[in-house]
Amino acid sequence: MNIPTSPHPTPRRDIQGLRALAVVAVIGAHAVGWPRGGFVGVDVFFVVSGFLITGALLREIRSTGGIRLAAFAGRRARRILPAALVVLAVTAAIASAIFHRARAEQTLLDALWTAGFAANWRFAALGTDYFHADDAVSPLQHYWSLAVEEQFYLVWPLLLLAVVSLLPAATRRGPWSAVAVCTLAAAVATASFAWALVQSGDAAVAAYFSTLTRAWELAAGAIVATCAPVLARMPRALGGTLSWLGLAAIVVAFAVIDPEAAGFPAPWALLPIGATVLVLAGGAAGDPRHRHLFPLTNPVSVAVGDLSYSLYLWHFPVIVFAAVLLPTREASTWLVLGAIGVLALASYHLVERPFRYAPYATPRATAPTATVAAVGAPSSTPNEGAGPSPAPEAPPGAGLAPAPGAGPGSRPAGWTPGTRYYPGMARPVPAAAAPQPTGAIPRAIVTTPASTPARETPAAAAPTTGGIPAASSPWSAWRARFGPPALLAASGLGIAALAVVLVVQNVFGGLTAPPIARPPANAADSAPAADGEPLDPIAALQDELASAASASAWPELHPSLDEVIARSSASNPARDCFSPDITPTAAGCSTGSADAPTRIYLVGDSTAMAYAPAFRTLADQSDGGIRVTTVGLYGCRFTDVAVQNDGAGVMAACPQRKADVRAMIIADAPTFVVVSNAYTLGHTPGGSDLSADALLAAQEAEADTYGLPGRIVHLAPPPEGADLGRCYSPATSPYACAAGVSSTWGQMEAAAEQVAAASGNHAISSLPFTCWELVCPAFAGDIPTRYDKTHLTVAYAEHIAPALRAELAARALL
Repeated sequence: MNIPTSPHPTPRRDIQGLRALAVVAVIGAHAVGWPRGGFVGVDVFFVVSGFLITGALLREIRSTGGIRLAAFAGRRARRILPAALVVLAVTAAIASAIFHRARAEQTLLDALWTAGFAANWRFAALGTDYFHADDAVSPLQHYWSLAVEEQFYLVWPLLLLAVVSLLPAATRRGPWSAVAVCTLAAAVATASFAWALVQSGDAAVAAYFSTLTRAWELAAGAIVATCAPVLARMPRALGGTLSWLGLAAIVVAFAVIDPEAAGFPAPWALLPIGATVLVLAGGAAGDPRHRHLFPLTNPVSVAVGDLSYSLYLWHFPVIVFAAVLLPTREASTWLVLGAIGVLALASYHLVERPFRYAPYATPRATAPTATVAAVGAPSSTPNEGAGPSPAPEAPPGAGLAPAPGAGPGSRPAGWTPGTRYYPGMARPVPAAAAPQPTGAIPRAIVTTPASTPARETPAAAAPTTGGIPAASSPWSAWRARFGPPALLAASGLGIAALAVVLVVQNVFGGLTAPPIARPPANAADSAPAADGEPLDPIAALQDELASAASASAWPELHPSLDEVIARSSASNPARDCFSPDITPTAAGCSTGSADAPTRIYLVGDSTAMAYAPAFRTLADQSDGGIRVTTVGLYGCRFTDVAVQNDGAGVMAACPQRKADVRAMIIADAPTFVVVSNAYTLGHTPGGSDLSADALLAAQEAEADTYGLPGRIVHLAPPPEGADLGRCYSPATSPYACAAGVSSTWGQMEAAAEQVAAASGNHAISSLPFTCWELVCPAFAGDIPTRYDKTHLTVAYAEHIAPALRAELAARALL
């Protein structure tokens, strides 16, 4: 096991290919939903990172007997922070420009957590569901994996130091250090995996984001790193077989792991983790180029692997912003993928590598080559970027050029740092130099004609090699090395930005979709009656909805969409009567005179709660003629079968709440009862699917228990609209937030009509006061219609009260 290790081992092309495979799978899963299990590419990154970072730390332990924590932190900061902070700042700035206020503020708060490498705990605390792509996710949510790695590496070197310090000083540089680290990694992996098994079943969201449930994946890579000297002895044929088996298993993991299934990260992550371990272990033997493993080691895969860190950082903000700004088309997907690639390439050359190798503090040296070479890694070293977190970092001494004549692999005498040397090139001849004190400015002897005595000149005036002074300063060499690629990247970014503008304008017609064509208005529809009141409140609403559906710009709304989105249901006066934490009473949930001749009950889930302000307005405007009681439980459908809901406390409170409401109705004997539940399909707690007909039949069966035949009204909820959290942007037109009527809603509405007709009860559609020509806009007049996908705003619910009165009067209920 005591095999000498190079202070800077030759980079393995198969690892670069692993990074490429992982990042492409992650981007594919997020951008187009394929491969479905592509999100496990993050798990591949974790193992690779644990392998490379632990390997670098072990090499430092073997060479110095310890770990320089400050140097380790500095290398991580140079490698991680520049690109991460640039993407963070750009994302926050764009979010403030195109998101609505509530979402922009949320993104800014996400950015603050992310900058502190605590994004994973932030999203876990919010209960963010990573797998629901339709939710208004944060454009910074992908930073959770970077936070996991940095939290791990905050503790891991300390643990290594603690374990190694227990060894006798004489053995710390030998094989026993690897044995100690391996034992530590195995203990961490075992404890973390056990906890992941528990959390994956009890708290899946927390388990997904938690460092404690992910540490075993990084520890798995660490175990492989400690075994590298032994693995290097295996036959190449065996190593190649292991690598191919691992690669095949990773592809299988992308195909078979379901993001919506239970059991992740444990035990399902065992498949990609074990597969990555096989690739890393199999590649420990043989030529680092591993040409036999061509899917990973071909030039394209290696190049994508070099870009993987920048690709990972940029991909999610681009996808989230495109969902707001661009229509859902195939061309949009290609534009998104192209933008991700261009931004990653520009970031790699403008930020990632230049900042990583910038000579912030250059050590003194007697030879100019030793000083200047610290600017960057040898040109033969590929970029060491990776997915969620770049790894490995440069081991101690990495990037220092060997002294001239150090061996057959050394640079030729007179080589200038920052330049490339190829076999067959004419070897430069170094100028003779007199011995100089340590730290002195090197000087070259310049030969002059016989009539002029020889003179010393600064090295900066010495002959050049490849156009670069032979003894240039560190910053000069840095500019020479990274300046041209950065200039090309900046130019390419500008050209790409112009191309994107042209594509958006010519292919998508700009960032605003064309408004819906509206037929000529019928003057009779909204003509006022003789007393100045609208002839038909439903016709007036339809005229407002038609204008909204054909609008090309957002009007000034009262209240604003920013306000209603931020408030959500908090401003609904009936909220406490639908909460699982408060026991409602008939008196406390009623509005209107106790002696009113007409008494109405509105019951159901949160859709009933959203209608509550409309019915309370009916009571307030009835001059004591109507008393309304609004009571129910959000998330609890008022049906005689249980419908599963994952809201906190809903399933436990639902049966009792339905029984309490039933008792209130029977005791009060109201004039009629309005029932409103969500028009979405569901399933029982046992997993049995419930069809539209089954759900409405169950709703009718529950209403039968009230003992009011012929006096039950099935009020349809509004059709599900666009998610305002995603679609609403000051940069787009209102059409982006207009939605059609889903087939499921139509099936449930038809089922409600059927059960009402069969029982002699009533059904009222919500289409007349929420949609126009099956298009449901986000506002009507100057009022937002919804604050999310389905729930009416308080202002709009009060606005439709006259239309509801007209519908009830048409059925002789008022």
